[in-house]
Amino acid sequence: MKRVLSVVEERFPIAGAFTISRGTKTEAEVITCTISDGASVGRGECVPYKRYGETTDDVRAAIEAVSQTVASGIDRKQLTGIMKPGAARNAVDCALWDLEAKQTGVRVAQRLGAVAPLPLETAYTLSLSTPEAMAAQARQNRGRLLLKVKIGGEGDIERIRAVREAAPASRLILDANEGWSEENIERNLAVAAELGIALIEQPLPAGHDTLLAQIARPVPICADESVHTAEGLEQLVGLYDAINIKLDKAGGLTAAIALRDRARELGFSIMVGCMVGTSLAMAPAVLLAQGADFVDLDGPLLLARDRDPGLTYDGSMVSPPTPDLWG
Repeated sequence: MKRVLSVVEERFPIAGAFTISRGTKTEAEVITCTISDGASVGRGECVPYKRYGETTDDVRAAIEAVSQTVASGIDRKQLTGIMKPGAARNAVDCALWDLEAKQTGVRVAQRLGAVAPLPLETAYTLSLSTPEAMAAQARQNRGRLLLKVKIGGEGDIERIRAVREAAPASRLILDANEGWSEENIERNLAVAAELGIALIEQPLPAGHDTLLAQIARPVPICADESVHTAEGLEQLVGLYDAINIKLDKAGGLTAAIALRDRARELGFSIMVGCMVGTSLAMAPAVLLAQGADFVDLDGPLLLARDRDPGLTYDGSMVSPPTPDLWG
């Protein structure tokens, strides 16, 4: 039977607010793509991201534009040739993966070689705020083994020290979201090393990060905004020690797998991360993250309301998706 594609916009409230160096969000705006063959239904979720020039209207239009091509039976490999990387392709690609699993009875995990995927420890994100407020967040979550700390501006050293004091036993990832500068990066790195920080994400703006090859990096540096797909990844060798793979940047699980494999060939450590979305968006990423060095898939933990059914979180441990959710 001919496949039918549909797309809807959905909103999920965030518990409180989520703040990074570029602004504050109070809800997750997601787009869900559904592909049905009349007997089976596959779903994929994406999160349009303004930093990359995406709007919900544009992403929805891009998905709808391929509806007839998807109906004709296009496969995931062909999809990468007609849609550019980004949120729209992610939703369609993940819907196709899910549809294939439902049609064949072969789980996505099996297709990826992870016959028995394991629960993973995810980072839990502390929103950017004053040192005092961030210390309060850290104390509330000091039982979590891995915390991701949003920074990116004046006062970051005070923020880092406050969080470290409040959660002395937790491993810390700092995420500057391009918010540091050539003037303060070496001083900030020195303090991060002093405090035993495990990883720092994207300290300098993408495209203005060549300085990273010229300065000491006492703490491993992870590319986020600077890396989207496997193409051109070689240019980051010598600048970064790790890369953050997000399905919405890569344009789906298919492209993310290629990025992960190429990154490993080049010697990068792997983080699998996410935008603020629901369990449907995290589900394929949990499978991609099997064996990753760092996992940051806490999107549903930041929401006031998730999908039902959703992923199962036990503290910071997230279990692989069940078939009724995805894959």
